[in-house]
Amino acid sequence: MYIEKYVRLFAGSFILISLALWLYVSKYWFFFTLFVGLNLIQSVFSNWCLLEDILKKFGVKDKVQYYKDKESGS
Repeated sequence: MYIEKYVRLFAGSFILISLALWLYVSKYWFFFTLFVGLNLIQSVFSNWCLLEDILKKFGVKDKVQYYKDKESGS
């Protein structure tokens, strides 16, 4: 899997988890859902996402590099 898929996976998971926490624990968990959504929007305009930086440090490749390596057999 490549970075873009991980970002979508994490964002979707965080939203679902925070909605469950909002429903069963405290209504204040809605702010976490709001934070995730706003972070996704800001990443569109700033072209920066903290999770992408973290994943790169762990060696996860971006989409272009992933398919280059896949074609070359690496």
